[in-house]
Order: sequence, then structure tokens, then C-alpha cells
Amino acid sequence: MSRPSETGRRRFGPGALIFAGMAVGIVVGAILGERAAVLQPVGDLFIRLLVLAAVPLVCFNLLAGLAAHSGVRAFGRLAAKILAWFVATDLVALCAGMGAMTLLRPGAGMELTTPVDEAVGAVPSLADVLLDMIPVNLFQAFAEGNIVQVVVASLAIGMATLMLGGGARARLEAAYRDLADLFRRLVDLVLVLAPLGIGALMAVTAGRYGAELLGGLARFLTGVWGAQALLFCGYMLVLRFLTAQRPRRFLSDTGPLWATTAATSSSLASLSVGLEKAEKLGMPRRIYSFTLPLGAQLNKDGTAVMLGAVLVFTAQAAGVEFGPEALLAILPIGLLLAQGSGGIPGGGFVVALVYVQAFSLPIEIAAMVGGIYRLVDMGNTTLNIMGDMVGTALVAGRDAGGTEPAVSGAGS
Repeated sequence: MSRPSETGRRRFGPGALIFAGMAVGIVVGAILGERAAVLQPVGDLFIRLLVLAAVPLVCFNLLAGLAAHSGVRAFGRLAAKILAWFVATDLVALCAGMGAMTLLRPGAGMELTTPVDEAVGAVPSLADVLLDMIPVNLFQAFAEGNIVQVVVASLAIGMATLMLGGGARARLEAAYRDLADLFRRLVDLVLVLAPLGIGALMAVTAGRYGAELLGGLARFLTGVWGAQALLFCGYMLVLRFLTAQRPRRFLSDTGPLWATTAATSSSLASLSVGLEKAEKLGMPRRIYSFTLPLGAQLNKDGTAVMLGAVLVFTAQAAGVEFGPEALLAILPIGLLLAQGSGGIPGGGFVVALVYVQAFSLPIEIAAMVGGIYRLVDMGNTTLNIMGDMVGTALVAGRDAGGTEPAVSGAGS
């Protein structure tokens, strides 16, 4: 007699309620049109609450995970593996975005109609990127929500914890675990509001972009989404053949995460949900507490797809053709910009203008993408976080250090 009741609870659990909120929001947005913007503060409140939980959760989860490592050498092996995954997938994503635009040619025949300020910035040097990762003031990094600086500071404190011996390390490890658990409970409280917050964000999006999908921009969006779908299929193959996770179970268990990424378009706001889902998937804390926060800053597969697509789209509209030798400059600069872009809504758009400017192309063409950027960014953020989760599952399945099981919650 208990089975129908349990099935009903699963059917109307948090994930189902979130997706129902998305569906209602889309319908409301289609009905209200631009007037749906009145719901924006509700969505913004939800994003703020997620960010409120994300920064301390990242810090204490990372500290708890580091303290569980057997030593600095084991942590170094983990860092090398996940960084290799980040670089490889970002390069593949750049090529996928360029390939989709080469196939569909959405920029061919477009006119330059959107003037913008030419001064959008410059490509940062590697030294600048590295220096910006180091916090001058730890409390300022927390206050500004600068995740990469929080990660670097937490890494330094975690390394120092590993070097401690005896009871001091054990006491700190227990404190880190307790604080990480506390902020995970805070995320659970915030997710109670998820159906309402995500529904409001989707209503605003549907109301704003209903009439935007015309002509070349529609082909551009189709190409970007197609390239992102190709990477999604690649992720599922990695899960199926190289990890203990199974794609269907993985997508089912992480459903609320993808609703959050699509609605908020913010890697930072989605990070707290990702950490919670990694725990429920049975991934080791010592792994996901490092790989997911680091990935939120450095692993930008969706953003890389968009950058490659915007560059080729702009070149087509300007009548410029890139030869194979141009990849020697296109790929390294795109990789640097993708991994240096911010994890906030719209952060990739300015980066795309900088990328176009770096190759002396007219940025007024790239600026046209701004009209539909939120629709692009929904896929960007979802693919960014999915790449982090899949990379974590891959590293967890192949990690030989530590005492935790690699993946204890995988289904068949």
C-alpha cells in the first residue's frame, strides 16, 4: 500500500514543482508580453538568495573536501586532471560554435545597423588573469562574491590545514564539515522558493523575446543551440562509458539544477544547487567541493560555443574569411576569454565584444546578438555547469586517492 504514496511524493517533489513553475512562467510571459517585466524583482530576489548561500558554501565545502585528502600530492593529481578536462572541453566548444556558424552562415548578407561604442576593452594578458585570482582582502572577496578569489583563499587555508597534525587538523576538519552542512541546509530553504522565482524569471524571458527570433539572428540562435546540443550528447557519452553514472539517472537527479541554470543564467547562483546535487549523486566531497567552484570560474563550455559563434557570425557579415592558420590565434585567445569571463548573467556578452574587437572586426554586428543574448545565455550557463558536473563525475570515477567511494549513488 505504501508504493503509490511514495510514487506520488516523487512525482510532485521539488524537481516537478520547479518545472511546473517554469511552464506556468512561460505561459504567463506569452500572455503578458513586455508587461511580464513586473515580475523581475521576484526572480531577482531568488537569485540574490542563491548567491547569499553560494559564497560561504563554496568556502566551507572546499575546506571540508581539502581536509579529507590524504595529502598535498593527492590534491595535486586531482587538480591536474580537472584542469585538463576544462581546457580540452573549452577548445572543443570553441570549434563547435565556429563549425555551426560555418554550416548555417547566419551572418551572410546582413547589414550593419547597430552602432555601439568601439571602446569595449582589451584582451587580458595571462598575467592579469592570474593576478586577479589572488585576493588582496579575503573579506572583500566574500563581500563582492568573487568566487575565484574565494576559491584561491580557501585553497591556501585548506593546504595549511593539511600541513597541521594531530587534534588541530581533526577539529578543523569537523568544523568545516559542520559549516558546509549548515549552508547546504540554507540552500534547501532557498529552493523552497524555486518554483516561484524560476517561474517569474521565465515569464520575463518569454515576454521579452517573443518577437526577436527573426532572420539571421534566428539562424544564429539555432546554430548556437545546435552546437550546445552536440556537446550535451558528448557529455552523455562520457557519462555512459567513462563514469559510474548513467545519463538518465544523472539528468533525473539533477533536474532542478538545469531549471536553475536556464532561469538565472548565472553560474554563481547555480553553484549552490550544483554542490547539493553532487552530494546527492554520491560524488566524494573532497572532489566536487574543489572541481565545481573552480569550474564555475574556469570551465565555460557554453560560453566558448557562444564566443566561437559570435566571431564567425561577425566575420561572415563583414565579408571576412578565416583560414586554417587563423586558428593559431583564435583558439588561445578564445580559451583565455572564456575562462576569464564572469559567472553572472550577461557576463559573456562583453567578453564576446572584446573577442570580436581583438580580430579587428566591426563590433556593431556582434552587438546585434545583445538583443537575444538572454536566450543564448540560458544555454551557455546550462552547458557550463553540466561540463563541471560531468568532469567531476569523470575525475571521481578515476581518482585513486582518498578513502571515500568514487560514486556511490549511480544508477543503471
